[in-house]
Amino acid sequence: MGTRAHVALSWIAPVLLIAVWEWLARNGWIAPHVLPAPSKVVATAWKLALHGTLLRDLGTSLLRAAAGFAIGGGIGFALGTLVGFSRLAEALVDRSVQMIRAIPFLALLPLVIVWFGVGEGQKIFLVSLGVAFPVYINTTLGIRQVDPKLLELGRVRGLSTALLIRRIVLPGALPSILTGVRYALATAWLALVVAETIGAQAGLGFLAMDAREFLRTDVIVLTIVIYALIGVLADSLARLLERRLLAWHPNYGAAR
Repeated sequence: MGTRAHVALSWIAPVLLIAVWEWLARNGWIAPHVLPAPSKVVATAWKLALHGTLLRDLGTSLLRAAAGFAIGGGIGFALGTLVGFSRLAEALVDRSVQMIRAIPFLALLPLVIVWFGVGEGQKIFLVSLGVAFPVYINTTLGIRQVDPKLLELGRVRGLSTALLIRRIVLPGALPSILTGVRYALATAWLALVVAETIGAQAGLGFLAMDAREFLRTDVIVLTIVIYALIGVLADSLARLLERRLLAWHPNYGAAR
């Protein structure tokens, strides 16, 4: 069975779920104020898009997520690389990182608001914080799991430390690093949802909270669907990146 057939099969369950949901809503099994029909949600999306509200809020959330992902991903990769190569760095850094990682977003939110207020800094900080940990952990793990025999082979071939890192360590750690990127993409949106529920004047989270005040369940469901679609798109882009960067790996490439 080819790749296109697998892609088609993966959409059977979502399409079937939407069809059943539409049928139940149209026949009165689900009250409109509880869960509106998919057709109603699509009509709401079209109306908000025409007014410009949806695109504005979507663009604002995407910019926040991108900025937080770049900052948090860069910090996580740098710390993960440092700890992966150095036991001394692990002793100095890892315990503190793990303690901060164990703190839930909601517990940190009051302190972050004191630090940054309710502006853009607060939102980007929470996204950066959420993104940094998956990248950090998987980068460290990937470096530590590189086969020692490959390193020994590189030394026997006379490779310098820089070449060992570039040709053996980083390529060997790349599958784990990219797995961390995929987890970080999901965490970025989770952190952003939390951040945008407090004091936001734009963004998908603001759109959902504003709709809650007026009991607009169609708008609330729309924001949830958008989050799901963005998650699927981001994961697809991460998989494409995996196929491109890991074409040499037997478990990746064209087979996936």
